[in-house]
Parts: sequence; C-alpha cells; structure tokens
Amino acid sequence: MVRGKTQMKRIENDSSRQVTFSKRRNGLLKKAFELSVLCDAEVALIIFSPTGKLYEFASSSTTKTIDRYEKHMKELQGARGKASEEHMQHFKEEAASLEKKIKSMELSKRKLLGDGLDSCPIEELQQLEAQLDKGLARIRARKNALYKERIDKLYEEEKLLLEENARLTAQLGMPLSLPRDQQDEDNEEDDEDMADVETELFIGPPRKHNY
Repeated sequence: MVRGKTQMKRIENDSSRQVTFSKRRNGLLKKAFELSVLCDAEVALIIFSPTGKLYEFASSSTTKTIDRYEKHMKELQGARGKASEEHMQHFKEEAASLEKKIKSMELSKRKLLGDGLDSCPIEELQQLEAQLDKGLARIRARKNALYKERIDKLYEEEKLLLEENARLTAQLGMPLSLPRDQQDEDNEEDDEDMADVETELFIGPPRKHNY
C-alpha cells in the first residue's frame, strides 16, 4: 500500500497531533544520536512540546554546546563587522580619490577656457598653450576631412546627374547639352573666329560698284 504524502500544515485533531509529535520526536532524537556517533559530531537538540514539556539530547553537554555556539556567533559577527569596516574605509578612500580627480579636471577645464590664469606660472601657461594648439590642430583636421567628404559626395552626385541627363537626352533624340565649362570654351572659340573677320567702317552714301 502506497503511503500518502503528508501535507505540511498544522494537524487540527488533538489526538492525531499528539501521536505525530511523539513519533517525529523520537525519530529526531534517534537521528541526532546517530549523527553524533557515526560522524563524531557535537550535537545538542532541544525540543519543547505544545504543552511546554522539555525533551533534549546532547552528545556531550547541552550547556557546553550552547556556550560554544554563542562564542562562535560572536566571533563571526566580529569578523563581519571588521570586514564591513574595511570595506567602508576602502569606499571612503576611493570616493575621496575620485572627488580629487574631479576637482582637478574642473580646474584644468576652467584654465583651458581662460579662467583662473592669474596664479599660473609661465611653464603651466606654456603647457596650456601647447594643449590648445594640439586641440585646434585636431579640430582643423577633422573639419577639413568633413569638407573633403562633402565635396567628394557633391562630385559624385554631379557625375550621376550628368549620366542621367545623357540617358534622358538619348531617349528623347535631342542633342546632348554640354556642361557649362565646355559651353564657355566653345563661346570663347566663336569670339576668336569673329575677331579674325576683317570689317571696314564707311561713312557716307553707298559706294557704286562697277560690275
């Protein structure tokens, strides 16, 4: 017959609760005794019944075991307190170091902005000047790189637009319009050709030509 699982809740029936207490108490005392003998462990077990009756087991002495337990807990609490104090001291030192670094960085920032320079020696001013020169050089280099990227992008867009213009012109069967630079060159050549033509200015009635 399979034994049903006992629910972990208070037994309402007084008789059943008393029977269960007696069985479990005896089993617990037996296990404590076995543990002390088999493992050579110092064991102390104290049980109070619902009516207040005391049951106990000790492998040596209940009082001795309790005293040992209290001593151990005091040592453990002392070690924890010492470790906690050491951690707090470490955190305080770290916080002070970070605060010092922040103040130094804020002071350096103000000096780079031109504030608080009256008390700076010439060597520190030279260092600040060198830092500013390096910063300006990096800014100019970055700005020029951005300009170059933008110009290259515009050239690429112009190339794509010219190709699209040529494709559309070919589809419509229209003459291809030259870029403005090429048109300017053609206009200059036409002006030179016109300059080569000899012209003569005549004032008066038309001349009579003999044919």
